[in-house]
Amino acid sequence: MNSAEFVPQELQKELIELAQDLVRIKSLSGQEGEIIRFIEKKMLALGYDEVAIDSMGNIVGRIGNGGEAILFDSHVDTVDVNDEEEWNIPPFSGAIVDGRLHGRGSVDMKSGAAASIYAGALARRLGFTSGKTVYVSCTVFEEDCDGENLKHLFKELHIKPDYVVICEPSYNIITLGHKGKAQLSIKTHGVSAHGSAPEKGVNAIYEMAEIIQRVEKTNLDLMKKGDLRGTLVMSRISSVSASLNAVPSECEAYLDRRMIPGETEADIKQEVEQLVKGKNATWEFGTLHRKSWTGMEINYVPFHLAWKIDIHHELSKACIAAYQENFGKEPTGYDFWDFSTNAVTPVRLGIPTIGFGPGESKLAHMRNENCEVSQIIDACAFYTRVIKNI
Repeated sequence: MNSAEFVPQELQKELIELAQDLVRIKSLSGQEGEIIRFIEKKMLALGYDEVAIDSMGNIVGRIGNGGEAILFDSHVDTVDVNDEEEWNIPPFSGAIVDGRLHGRGSVDMKSGAAASIYAGALARRLGFTSGKTVYVSCTVFEEDCDGENLKHLFKELHIKPDYVVICEPSYNIITLGHKGKAQLSIKTHGVSAHGSAPEKGVNAIYEMAEIIQRVEKTNLDLMKKGDLRGTLVMSRISSVSASLNAVPSECEAYLDRRMIPGETEADIKQEVEQLVKGKNATWEFGTLHRKSWTGMEINYVPFHLAWKIDIHHELSKACIAAYQENFGKEPTGYDFWDFSTNAVTPVRLGIPTIGFGPGESKLAHMRNENCEVSQIIDACAFYTRVIKNI
């Protein structure tokens, strides 16, 4: 039975309308209050047994109270739109054109959120939740602080599921893991002097110059290591000086390092030490400070190792079985995300985690972001069948 037959027509209509409604609600990171309250009403209307919002502003709905628990997670914050006039279809219209849902968040990742919300309700209707607990979370501030949301939700609401499915866009391909991430700051230190007598000072920008070249060379070396490789990019640089007529006393560069399985924290630290070797420089992981829509202060250290679930794990097997039922064939391949997700929290806690979601990830954050409507329905059916098979 394919997805169109498996998901009743009236539920398909409601599901797509929910995805449209979510796109229409502007929900930038730190401004998700309206969409969270909207999802709360929807979950209650669908008959979720319990719906809770934690002090950070994340929402989780529960169906069932059995011994085995699975959680489906989607973040509902989005990046901003700074070029609205350039979009072919208004970014907050939620319009469906040529079988595709258009708008900011349609891929990243409100379609996945809608599919998971309805999957919980459909699984109950079909009797798949007997003896199980199904959680569906819609989390906040993922764009800046991935994983910090689930870390807080799990701790405050005393939730530790047995399995987690991350509903990030994967073009409905089972995704076994993703790269790690380390974001860090390098500061070079100089001595201020008047611009008319630079020889009396030490220019912190010049001190950074060789480090910049080392960063570029390190990335080129990483790119020679095969198909699955790490990357390093200098994403921001700034300086501090007494005035525009003064030698800068400090220069700061921000680095983004993506890691592959097998790379460790010790590896990254050694790499950065080589970048600053012989220079008057210091470095640290670049802690971010944010405030959630509820007013909660968030302090986030962006360091996460890469992860990958074994293809023979029980969760992988359940997903493969669900895929076969959904699409009438075995998966022809599996994905591995280049980007980081909320999976970093359950993985760190030792919770088996896997990914699957509607939409092409390459369209995330882009102008004219859009998602195939059929993929949203397929994802809902897949999630429902995972609940059955777990």
